[in-house]
This record gives sequence, C-alpha cells and structure tokens, in this order.
Amino acid sequence: MKERNVQIGKSGVLSTPLGLGTNAVGGTNLFPNLKDATGIEIVKAGLDSGIKLLDTAFAYGMGHSEELIGQAIQGYDRGSFAIASKGAQQVTGDSVVINNDPEFLKQAVEDSLKRLHTTYLDVFYIHFPDDHTPKDKAVAALNELKVEGKIKAIGVSNFSMDQLKEANKDGLVDIVEDQYSLIHRDAEKELFPYLKDHDISFVPFFPLASGLLTGKYDNSAVNFADDDIRHSNPDFQGARFAEIVKAVNTLKPLAEQKNATIAQLVLAWYMQNPNISVVIPGAKHPEQVQSNAKAMDVELSDAEYQQIDAAFATFK
Repeated sequence: MKERNVQIGKSGVLSTPLGLGTNAVGGTNLFPNLKDATGIEIVKAGLDSGIKLLDTAFAYGMGHSEELIGQAIQGYDRGSFAIASKGAQQVTGDSVVINNDPEFLKQAVEDSLKRLHTTYLDVFYIHFPDDHTPKDKAVAALNELKVEGKIKAIGVSNFSMDQLKEANKDGLVDIVEDQYSLIHRDAEKELFPYLKDHDISFVPFFPLASGLLTGKYDNSAVNFADDDIRHSNPDFQGARFAEIVKAVNTLKPLAEQKNATIAQLVLAWYMQNPNISVVIPGAKHPEQVQSNAKAMDVELSDAEYQQIDAAFATFK
C-alpha cells in the first residue's frame, strides 16, 4: 500500500486519504445487535490496515463508541494515527439538547479525552449547531483548547452556509464534515467553492450511502428494522432506490477491470476528488475495514474518474 498523507486544513494534523467511520462501533442507539468485542476488532483492523484517522462522536452510543476506541487503541503508538470526535449533545435525564455554549463544548472535549484515554484530540467537531450560540464564540472556545494542545484542529458538522461563515469569521475552522456522496451532491454548489477559498478540509459522511453504493442491492424492495437508521431513508424507497441501483450497476465492468469491488472503486473516486480530504466509510465487521483499506491501492485515470462521475450526473 502506497503511503500517502493529507493535511487537515491549516493544522498540522495528517491522515491517510481514507479513514474509518465508527458509528457502528458502540453506536447501539443507531444500529441493532452491535457487539462491543466486534467494535474493538473493527478499530484494530483499521489501524492494522494502515488507516490513520478514526472518526467518532459522543452521539455514537452516547459516549460508548469513544469508550470502545479508547480500549482498542491501547498498545498502539498514539502519534501514528489521528482521532476525530464530535460533540454538542447535552444529556439531562431522558432529554438530549444541542448546546454550543463555549463552556459546554470545553467540557465535552474533556469528557471525550477521558473516554478515549488520550491527552489530545486531533480534531474536534461541533457536531450540530444550536439555535442561539454565536458560532464564532463557540469556535473561539475550541481555539483556546487548541492553544492548550488538547485539540489540534477545529471542525464543524451539519452547519448551514451562513452558520459556517459565522463560525469561520476569524479563520479558525480547519475542517467541515457533512453529508456528501455520489448521490447527495448539494455540497458541490456552494460549500466546496467556499472551503477551497478558505483552505478548509472536507470530510463526507455516509460516503457509501449506508451501503447503497457498494453494489450489494438489486431492485428488490428492502426493509429495515424500526431501530435501524436506514428504516425511513428515502434513498431506499421507490423510484429513487431503483435509479441509484441502476447507476451503481453501470460500475460493474470497471470494477472487474480494476479487480476491485464497487465499494473500493467508489472510495477511490472520493480519494481522487480534489474537494475531499479524507473519506470515512463505516463498517460492521473487521473484514469490511480491510476491504475498504484496499481502495487506497486503486488508481483511476482521469477518464475513469469522469466515467464514474457521469454515471451519477443525474444526482447533481
């Protein structure tokens, strides 16, 4: 596997262009039937496969994902990989409220550090915006932690363009994590040009569209349990689902030619996309992580990159 690192925004944080999303590591509030031991093995498989960014969040199991990662990384050289986490959820009893208050975010970072058994986070994202905190004030609080060395890069996630501009008023935002994939391409219109102009990195979440871009679905209707985050996802329903499956199927000949899976081909497309810094597919099994990591060895010509892009042009 070729060694290739990307820099996160204006920070000194480095990562492989492919990371590991860990919402299925301890995210028992997101997926049914998750096992802690499997989650730990998923993280180890990522690190053992050369992946250098673990992406987690308090919201994945309300801290449980961070706890499992904290266990999994013991025995690994902490300086050899990056950890990104996210916070903004204030839990009081049974209620969860989004809070971007500066003092709350500082405490959220401290709590993440404890769960992860580490002295610093490479990236901390404000996971969701609240509706009352000035976003530049929230980011300024994180910058204080950056100065202290507790975080190395500042990120925001799920922010509108106006909220992002407010957050970056002082040029302190290093990275943005938002939904983007071959079938969800709104970011190309306004977001990507802004990020490029301000030297801000971008990480897409749901890059494989909850499995839709892996080639494992045909036109048969699919049903998910009520407690599965895919249950009410419109991508898995009706004409849109059929259109997505049709586009994915056009990639089969190129995948065979490359001796790659469709998922590896799609991940290679993201890694070659100049607007994307790191792509973070999730996994439910260690073998999926190992397979995804092989995407770092898939090379696309400009014509092949454009071929994949064109297959999903109707989603622009």
